[in-house]
Amino acid sequence: MKKGIVLILCCVLLWNLGGCKKEMIVGKDIKKEDITEFYDTYSTSTFPPEYQRYYFYVKDGKPYFYHEKREGEVWPLTEEYATEKGTKELTQEEWDAFYSLISNGVVKGREESVTSGDSGPWFYLYWKNDKGKYQEYSFETYAKEKEFEQFCIELKEKTK
Repeated sequence: MKKGIVLILCCVLLWNLGGCKKEMIVGKDIKKEDITEFYDTYSTSTFPPEYQRYYFYVKDGKPYFYHEKREGEVWPLTEEYATEKGTKELTQEEWDAFYSLISNGVVKGREESVTSGDSGPWFYLYWKNDKGKYQEYSFETYAKEKEFEQFCIELKEKTK
């Protein structure tokens, strides 16, 4: 009985001392070759409703960029309201630039938040062996987030 209690206490202590991480750092804990998807979504139901998504993903070993904008006067803005869409296979330089912009960002488990009903932007990162524990992404700095937005706008222009 005492051995069982000691074992449980040791497990709790290891958990609290970092035996199980609560955050992951892109570039340290998550490598470029392990990334499978990254979402940047902005969506609001206010008048006029808005929806914009930038999506980076790997398919058959090749990196891609997809964007979609939806516009209309009703909510929700379903796929039929898409006014802009485009897909582009990324060059190695573009994929490296993407990774550089998200490097040192933090990925943590999804949590309930007072801003969960907010319009975003919302960032989610998925990678091999994630097991659904960590996806909510935040940039290292606000400046990097703004650079990322500009990068997406430039890629979007290349899909036309």
